[in-house]
Amino acid sequence: MSARLRGRTGLRAAVLVAVLAAVLGGWFWWRVATGTPEGIPLSEVSPASGQRPSAGGGDADAPSGAGSAAGQIIVHIAGAVAKPGVVELPQGSRLHEAIDAAGGSTAAADPDRLNLAAVLEDGQKVLVPVRGDPAEPGPGEAGGESGSGAGESGSRAPGGKIDLNTAGVEELGTLPRVGPVLAQRIVDWRKQHGRFKTVHELDAVEGVGPKMLEALLPLVRV
Repeated sequence: MSARLRGRTGLRAAVLVAVLAAVLGGWFWWRVATGTPEGIPLSEVSPASGQRPSAGGGDADAPSGAGSAAGQIIVHIAGAVAKPGVVELPQGSRLHEAIDAAGGSTAAADPDRLNLAAVLEDGQKVLVPVRGDPAEPGPGEAGGESGSGAGESGSRAPGGKIDLNTAGVEELGTLPRVGPVLAQRIVDWRKQHGRFKTVHELDAVEGVGPKMLEALLPLVRV
């Protein structure tokens, strides 16, 4: 082989090597730029989104409403209901919902005397009255006239004392520091436990403390 031929062959080989080097270099930098690990086929590389959950996907799987539940209230339902006691209801519940939670009213109940649409409050006690309950003035009890005089019933003794076993809510409510709520409790206690045997049994009624009992003793009788 002549020197000229060998020179041409060497030049072609050098050009071919340079072209191959350029192609391989470009391919290498393309793999680096696209994040493909060296030595791992492209078919085995998972997309970035498949390697870790996105922020949105993680939130979607998290429990919702953990701290946004509506507040609850505790209400005591007593009187003419199937299951008297304490019930738990959502805040803003109405009286009729509390009665339903207590098993509904009994056949003897008189719900017309209640505001069934009233909004309840936490810690409230509701008494469902019985039809004909002394809380509703009847014959021989406090009449429609308020105050003392001819409108009062015969349950007040000649000496001015109120009979704990015959007086209704309205008349008991005229006692000092009693009011309609405590008067209703006195009537409820009488219905549940029977007649008062002594005036000192008043301290068994919720809300009647020693000081109130001392104030009431001169004003009531049995």
